[in-house]
Amino acid sequence: MRQIAITSLAFVSLALAGSLPVGAQDADNDTNAKGEAELAEILEGYEAGEPVKCLRRSQRDRLQIVDDTAFVFRDGRTIYVNRTKSPRHLDDFDVPVFRLFGSSLCRQDQVEMRSRDGHFAGPIVILSDFVPYTKVETES
Repeated sequence: MRQIAITSLAFVSLALAGSLPVGAQDADNDTNAKGEAELAEILEGYEAGEPVKCLRRSQRDRLQIVDDTAFVFRDGRTIYVNRTKSPRHLDDFDVPVFRLFGSSLCRQDQVEMRSRDGHFAGPIVILSDFVPYTKVETES
């Protein structure tokens, strides 16, 4: 009898837990849609190239964080986009602290997101490949 009660309780807990993320998922989808729209605006007039594993120091001078979407690095006429393995942790209010395993910033490197107000440690984000976007030449 006790085993059935635990099983029933576990089922109810799972059912309740499963119902909670639905609303949260809708909010995430709205935020993600905003981030995707912002990224699309940044990349307007640019064409994607083959992903690269690493960026040299000179390729990552200017950084922009697109909330819940990606890190955007600008290098002259090229924009590198890194859609991390957990983009939901990206917030342009936070300060990214990059942990490099060499002189280049590479896929699998870790980024700790810290709050600006107290520099409290936040989530760790793992980088993925960097997709380069180059400005499309328009014919005049």
